Amino acid sequence: MTETVFLALGSNLGDRAWNLAAALDRLRAAIDLTARSPVYETAPMYIADQPAFLNMVVGGTTDLEPLALLDRLKAMETEIGRVPAIRNGPRVLDLDILYYGKTVLRSGRLSVPHPRIGERAFVLAPLADIAPDWKGPGETETVVKRLDAVPGRKMVQRSKTTP
Repeated sequence: MTETVFLALGSNLGDRAWNLAAALDRLRAAIDLTARSPVYETAPMYIADQPAFLNMVVGGTTDLEPLALLDRLKAMETEIGRVPAIRNGPRVLDLDILYYGKTVLRSGRLSVPHPRIGERAFVLAPLADIAPDWKGPGETETVVKRLDAVPGRKMVQRSKTTP
């Protein structure tokens, strides 16, 4: 059984474009990628004293269960050079599961839909590029409408960088 998934990718350390490209290459082993947003350059959120991020969102299908997908993503982050650090601090690569179909999951290891999508223009803007009409489980507004309402929308700009 396959499931539609949307993932957020971000990097603000090292060669950010290479980090995203390396993640995309590795993701193909776990996900049949069907959509990929442009790259956005964004100021850091939560901890301001760190380099700017490159962010993007991909969509596709997978036959991995949610926790197995999470394990695969965490292994990819480590392979590409992420080391444990402070929460929301600088990182070589961050891979987050935004949506796993219409599944709602809350565990100590994983929450889907991602609980902070609605406050993150750096996630909603690229997601709107590939799934503008998507509504996650229990959501009444499309991604585009949620993006219009999120603070900081104008601070998220497309980058000329391509991974």
